[in-house]
Amino acid sequence: GFRFDEGSVLSRGEDGTPLKHPPVLWALELDVSFADTKLIAEAWDAAGLYQIGNFTGYRWSEWNGKFRDAIRKFTKGDAGVIGEVANRIAGSADIYKQHRHKPINGINFIACHDGFTMMDLVSYNQKHNYANGENNRDGIDDNVSWNSGAEGETDSLEIINFRKKRIKNFAAILFCSEGVPMFLSGDEVGKSQHGNNNVYCQDNEVAWFDWSLVDQNADLLRFFQTMTHFRRKNESLRRGEFFKGECNSRNLKDIDWHGCKLYQPGWNDPASKVLAFTIASFQEDQPDIHVMMNMDYVALEFETPPLPDRSWYRFADTSLEAPNDISENPDVKIEANVYTVSPYSVVILISK
Repeated sequence: GFRFDEGSVLSRGEDGTPLKHPPVLWALELDVSFADTKLIAEAWDAAGLYQIGNFTGYRWSEWNGKFRDAIRKFTKGDAGVIGEVANRIAGSADIYKQHRHKPINGINFIACHDGFTMMDLVSYNQKHNYANGENNRDGIDDNVSWNSGAEGETDSLEIINFRKKRIKNFAAILFCSEGVPMFLSGDEVGKSQHGNNNVYCQDNEVAWFDWSLVDQNADLLRFFQTMTHFRRKNESLRRGEFFKGECNSRNLKDIDWHGCKLYQPGWNDPASKVLAFTIASFQEDQPDIHVMMNMDYVALEFETPPLPDRSWYRFADTSLEAPNDISENPDVKIEANVYTVSPYSVVILISK
């Protein structure tokens, strides 16, 4: 397939005015030569034309910049964004459904080749682009990042582990969200660009893939691999349609939202930093999935939904050290009807 950089420019006329029915995009949409080809747009351009959810045709998918921004804010502890986060996790129906698009039309991501890597998102508050020769003027200034307690490289094992946990949070949310997940090559092993968010001009160690990280951050790699497999095995995470409120045989809705208490998400709480959700399985051989996300600075108890004829088992808890942080074959049964979620952590339970 093809990904069109600054794809919105293709919708402009000769004088730069955005067109309602841009001929170039429709020609690509309708050309039989591309019938089996993925067409993906970066749905904005350098002049500020932002077209998330408005790209023409059925076959075009878009980089979902709103997913990126919402999840970055939430995972660094910003309050008052949980409604936006829920929309993004549920496939961004508020963006795509109006044009009869489906979840597959949205490409969800946290980081890409432009801007910070995931590791730099959790390691730097500001860009550090002096090596690019433009006196740090190039590259975007608003990265929605947090350095986790120290700017850049550190010898603090506590901060290093915290940064890894936050990257695992990114992966857990990304792979449990409806839509197509995308991550930057190297994020799965903690690749850093030393705070440089504009490395197109750097053909050196700043931009290259460091293969030593595969062993150095094997726990991150394992987490990404297991989340990838988890998504592939569970059809409920790869829905062809948006959620409709349907119930399965255990009387669980296709998706239900919670706060620390069941069915009580803090939609109207401007201070809320927590969100939980349950995704029901409609395949008897596949599990229901319950996700609890605590981006507050204190541990909190989350209620778990009751299950007839099944029990909850812990699939992932980003606060735990490897190999307990994630399990391909979960065997830790949740006996109580509450689970304590550590600060800045994501927990995923599955029913068996």
